[in-house]
Amino acid sequence: MSDPITKVLLKNGSTRYRFITDGPRRPNGTRRQIRKTFDTKKEARAELVRIRHQSTTGTFVVPSKITVDELLDLWLKSAIRGVEEATASNYDNAIRPARLFLGEKRLQLLTEEDVEAFVDWMLTRGRQRGGKPGTGLSLRSVRLALGRLRSALNLAVRRNWVARNVADHVRVSRDAVRIAAQQDAKRRPWDESEVKAFIEAIKDDRLFGVMLLTLIAERPAEVCGTRWDEDVDLTGAGTIAVGNTRTIVYDRSLPKGSRNKVVEKDPKTQNGERVLPLPKPLQVALVTFRARQAKEKLAAGAAYEESGYVVVDELGRPFKTDKLRREAHRLMVQAGVRKVRLYDARHACLSWMANNGVPDTVVSAWAGHADLSFTKRFYVHPDPQSLRAGSDKLGELLAS
Repeated sequence: MSDPITKVLLKNGSTRYRFITDGPRRPNGTRRQIRKTFDTKKEARAELVRIRHQSTTGTFVVPSKITVDELLDLWLKSAIRGVEEATASNYDNAIRPARLFLGEKRLQLLTEEDVEAFVDWMLTRGRQRGGKPGTGLSLRSVRLALGRLRSALNLAVRRNWVARNVADHVRVSRDAVRIAAQQDAKRRPWDESEVKAFIEAIKDDRLFGVMLLTLIAERPAEVCGTRWDEDVDLTGAGTIAVGNTRTIVYDRSLPKGSRNKVVEKDPKTQNGERVLPLPKPLQVALVTFRARQAKEKLAAGAAYEESGYVVVDELGRPFKTDKLRREAHRLMVQAGVRKVRLYDARHACLSWMANNGVPDTVVSAWAGHADLSFTKRFYVHPDPQSLRAGSDKLGELLAS
């Protein structure tokens, strides 16, 4: 059998050693030939052996000029197959930082140091929207972006574009985790006294019933998606069905300035679909709100929009979640209470239920969670009043 390595005499009189061999077949099954040239026969022999071995074992990395941005395009196309539009938008948003910082880099030249620099950039100045541009992203956003990049690189490994995933062992620094934990500690839900102060201050406001909906632990998208005829029963004891959400999706295919669009969908999980008995104060507030909407409809005439949603303005136009958030913050300022996220109002309700004797299974079902431990870990916070109750019980023990 002839030696596949041939001696090549160049015009300048120097000698090189060249071979042509078969590599792994292309995805469409066609033959792939690899041609290499070296200064010495020993180097050529070593490379030939390596290529043949890796082609046989399926570990050969095919030379490619694909960039990180092109890889992310391929990964995203695969990742969003069969998912909801809102989830697809979240995936797209999560990889935007990687596109900005690493997108033009050749995939096969990407190093672990590049990924570490990417993480540091996100933590210090990676924000582009949703806050002040040029500031750091939240720890959650950084971890999401890193996780999606890691997943995309796994795809590259499977397709033999890279030998290993250079993001596998990259982690957020301990200092960043510590700072984020300190910031989370400062952001705490309302306690019982703050909830009561808020309710008392806004009881005459048009949106009183809407704010009570947020306080019974409905998510903002669930509140905005609630419909009078399909979801609310104000007869008898009264119930409210949680089965429709109105959420905002950022769509980059739309013109700038109008990329936030509303998407309606069912809750993420079967547990998210639930029917809650209406607390009596909320039932009364919703009766009052519906009567007020009837008067507003008469006053507006043909200008009134028959949307069917509970949470609408004076012309019947449904709220988006950002509008609901702005109105809630306006009322918090008006009431003179600490401004919190609407999700923190939800946490306050669930914490109060858990800390006042409501069984864990009921709290979890009320929140729409499938995992009881998840509810307890992330939504239930021991407020000062609850800790005082524990102190009183310990006092009884110590005094005996």
